[in-house]
Amino acid sequence: MVRAAATASQGRQSRAGQTARDVTPPPERVTHVMVTRDMSRRTLRFDKGDAVLSVVGVEKSYGRVAALRGVDLEVGRGEIVGLVGPNGAGKTSLVSIVAGLRRPDKGTVTVDGLDVAHHRDRVGAHLGLAPQDLAIYPTLRVRDNLVAFGELAGLRGRALRERLAETADALGLGDLLDRRAAALSGGQKRRLHTAMALIHRPPLLLLDEPTTGADVESRNQLLALVRSLADAGAAVCYSSHYLPEVEQLRASIVILDQGQVVARGPLDTLLGAHARAVVALVFDGPAPTLAIEGAVADGDRLRLPSDDPASTAARALAMLNGAAEHLVGVEIVRPTLESVYLAVTGRRYDAGGQASAAGEVSDVAVA
Repeated sequence: MVRAAATASQGRQSRAGQTARDVTPPPERVTHVMVTRDMSRRTLRFDKGDAVLSVVGVEKSYGRVAALRGVDLEVGRGEIVGLVGPNGAGKTSLVSIVAGLRRPDKGTVTVDGLDVAHHRDRVGAHLGLAPQDLAIYPTLRVRDNLVAFGELAGLRGRALRERLAETADALGLGDLLDRRAAALSGGQKRRLHTAMALIHRPPLLLLDEPTTGADVESRNQLLALVRSLADAGAAVCYSSHYLPEVEQLRASIVILDQGQVVARGPLDTLLGAHARAVVALVFDGPAPTLAIEGAVADGDRLRLPSDDPASTAARALAMLNGAAEHLVGVEIVRPTLESVYLAVTGRRYDAGGQASAAGEVSDVAVA
């Protein structure tokens, strides 16, 4: 399956510190039941602490450009790791190396116990890759695309038919199976692209910007499916530059910046370590100053960083005195993954995947 994806996409993936603390839960035996839309039930058992993907000391350069610089990463069974960073951070290079499409200059990668460098012919059965660029066959029907990739993964007969029906249903492709892929909408093509990566239910899923160009419905279907696959035991490496999407998945976070992992852990842990909420008092003119630690007056706003925003707001309101008649609003801004990125890199982040130097006053305080 990986070879077919590479045929359609290889050659378009050549884009080009600190070691972050890895927060890994202890091994735990878990039983999950996946319920599909037709209410059929499938029970899976897995050791949640087992690492399906292990990346150790991976380096990769393209000429003088260092794309990856000593990257370490683990993804366990039932875990979604959100790999985030701006364009050029090294996300696609890392995914390509894990899939065996590129060789690292240094370091090792193992997938489900197999060394990718020495078992490239066997690794494909253990992972599903949906690269950033679409890798579908436009002249074939949706059904034929899925059959081709299922057969490449070793599926035949009844098992192939069942997996095809289940995967098509989960991604809203059931009514489109006899339509040529070229006739699909952009969101439908993206869903087919993802379906081809997971039809054989691999233990590891590599999804590189899977919602690029997808409409809202397709995006929501893809995110729901990714979450359900992880709940059923799959290890998922989800590369994205759209931070709210990673938060929605409740993923463990890996921030990749300039080829290095600069932060790693559950979102709540990273928020507690690197960001604070802000109480913003809005006035109908210039904001006054208050004798509260960290208070910053910026135009018509007074920003107050706080670990307890409700208490800070009450205290600030009591201190306003005559300025209270000019108060027009009170906002409590909760920290987000964007705040963490700003804290650990010193640069802002936007949905276009570009990072820029911090210049304006932030609505969220960084620790």
